[in-house]
Amino acid sequence: MTHASYANETGLRANERLEFLGDAVLALAVTEILFRRFPEREEGELTKIRAVVVSRPVLAEVARRIGLEKHVLLGRGAEEAGARERPSVLAAALEALLGAVFLAHGYPTVRNLVERLFLEEIERYSQEIPDYKSLLQEWVQARFGRLPEYRVVAEDGPEHKKVFTVEVRAGEIKALGRGRSKKEAEQAAAKRLYLSLANLSETGD
Repeated sequence: MTHASYANETGLRANERLEFLGDAVLALAVTEILFRRFPEREEGELTKIRAVVVSRPVLAEVARRIGLEKHVLLGRGAEEAGARERPSVLAAALEALLGAVFLAHGYPTVRNLVERLFLEEIERYSQEIPDYKSLLQEWVQARFGRLPEYRVVAEDGPEHKKVFTVEVRAGEIKALGRGRSKKEAEQAAAKRLYLSLANLSETGD
């Protein structure tokens, strides 16, 4: 897997085109797997599961599980900066791998590979509510080098039925969430911001 930093130093072509292809192939494969595996689930629920399964932190987790970091070619500066363990680098390498498998062997093969690689995550996130605070923290640390910031912006209702509104911020991007407790409101805000960021992942590094 050829990272842009290595390509810049050697003149080789980087993985960006394969990442672009692999991202689309992955989304299609996961969509088909979910569609066939959960015939009773509604479109909205399947969309939420897919958003988590194809998100950058989950891709990075899968890449680590198969040891893909050992096969990423990095430039000297990127290597010294610890890019080999960066979720964005690992996720992009996995997308490039899937794109390459698609080109070499076609969709049925890459679809079967996606099912083997992501079955654990598909089962996990189809059965339990994802911990969006943890997912968001991984994402924001990898992208911005900081932690998400939470603050209560409103408290409504009587003391025994209070509803909290919490704002979470990552750099200049923010989202609001509401809940019966501060923890519930933080989870709601984290979910909204995480899924928004995941939908923008194609524009990241």
